[in-house]
Amino acid sequence: MKKITLIFLVAIIALSCAEKKKKIAYNQPYTIAIDVLKDKIKGGWAGQTIGCTFGGPTEFKYRGAIIHDQQPIIWYDDYARETFEIDPGLYDDVYMDLTFVEIINKYGLDVHVDSFALAFANADYKLWHANQAARYNILNGIMPPASGHWMNNPHADDIDFQIEADFIGMMTPGMVNTSSEIADKIGHIMNYGDGWYGGVYISAMYSLAFVSDDIRLVVSEALKTIPPKSKFALCIADVIALHKKYPTDWKRCWREIEQNHAFEIGCPEGVFNAFNIDATLNSAYVVMGLLYGNGDFYTTMDIATRAGQDSDCNPASAAGVLGVMYGYSKIPQYWKPALEKVEDLDFPYTSISLNEIYDINLKNIKDVVLKNGGQVDNKSISFIIQLPKEVRWEMSFEGYYPSERRVINKEFKGDHSIKVDFEGTGVVLMGFIKQIIPNKTNYIAHIEAYIDGKKVESFKMPFDYIKRKYDIFHSYNLIKGKHSLEIKWLNPHPHYVIQAKDLVVYTDKAVENKRPY
Repeated sequence: MKKITLIFLVAIIALSCAEKKKKIAYNQPYTIAIDVLKDKIKGGWAGQTIGCTFGGPTEFKYRGAIIHDQQPIIWYDDYARETFEIDPGLYDDVYMDLTFVEIINKYGLDVHVDSFALAFANADYKLWHANQAARYNILNGIMPPASGHWMNNPHADDIDFQIEADFIGMMTPGMVNTSSEIADKIGHIMNYGDGWYGGVYISAMYSLAFVSDDIRLVVSEALKTIPPKSKFALCIADVIALHKKYPTDWKRCWREIEQNHAFEIGCPEGVFNAFNIDATLNSAYVVMGLLYGNGDFYTTMDIATRAGQDSDCNPASAAGVLGVMYGYSKIPQYWKPALEKVEDLDFPYTSISLNEIYDINLKNIKDVVLKNGGQVDNKSISFIIQLPKEVRWEMSFEGYYPSERRVINKEFKGDHSIKVDFEGTGVVLMGFIKQIIPNKTNYIAHIEAYIDGKKVESFKMPFDYIKRKYDIFHSYNLIKGKHSLEIKWLNPHPHYVIQAKDLVVYTDKAVENKRPY
């Protein structure tokens, strides 16, 4: 018995020593052979595309729920090609990346942020949440960083930048602070606070995956870029701690994260609802996939998908990081025939194919390496691995707590204004312009918003889905108390109505759920 105990203690000590030896050689030169680099680049883009396709059919169908183990998630060799044709909007997390890559190719690394903003704002692809709110802002003169700030964008904490930051880490191997600098510029086009942190963190993991094949190390070191007091950092730290506590039970980890971190404050669609598109929670699912997947490509994607919510973007990020870490050559052959059938096709809404992005990405890496004092030749690249630095503190919706979600669900015509009374410090009215009689007019509604009888905003609401205003109205700077909101339609059209959905009200203190009797 004593002998067994001694062996066990020796094993524990050895494991502890091994853990301590696992480090990244920060501030030291690092060299990658070009062939290895190419394999990692291809692995990153392939992983992202495979993961997005794999999780596509379940996207937001499981809200606050795990996809049961007995439910199969399909895959076949024509899957990606058919998805390209039938559901191109699924790949918003890739075509947004490629939009930004195209701007870098055209104008160089130091291009002004407005070029990125105008490119995606004027693109003809569909967008949602923080991206669409930012697009509307930009098209109406609110440029970054104001376009992503939570006072102008109710979706500032949403997942949007997180799912399109992959390309940043993919072009900054081992240079995580350079990655953060680029993320600062692009991420504030559409996000702020935790929404921005999501993209900073994902790009940091990609960056570090070029120089370390230790998943736990990459996950924890990347988190050093995020202010530790932020909700985002606290959530990811909990995932890491829970993985250590329950190393074989991802569902136990999921339940505790759900209990402690799944309450939505920002995105009005998720307030008092099972729907959660918050960057923080969905990043947690990415990290669950990476940690509990333990380096296995399928298991990593499967867990990130079965955790639910944004279950195509989360496996895309997890598989992308893994693809960079191990390279395309280590992705199991099972997944490759589907990818090979789309490699020469331009990605939906772009002029870049996968085979082209591999070469473009290599060129961009060389440019970044040279700009940061590294060396490039025909056989390898060399650079200094950067010690991660914490980015600045930001917090969206600070001091605001949801107090009420009220169902409106009414169609308003031109002879009626929308009038609602509420009590609080902020309000969001969800809704859109709805066509009730088909016609081909490019109709744009002109609206005025009044708070307590005083006009506070004049704005436009296009019927065009690409240019639409994502929410009818929002305001977060109200004096605490009773208020009235009135929406006046200045140019009503008999073929259209304003579809008012739900009203979300905010106050300055968290609301306690008390027994009603």
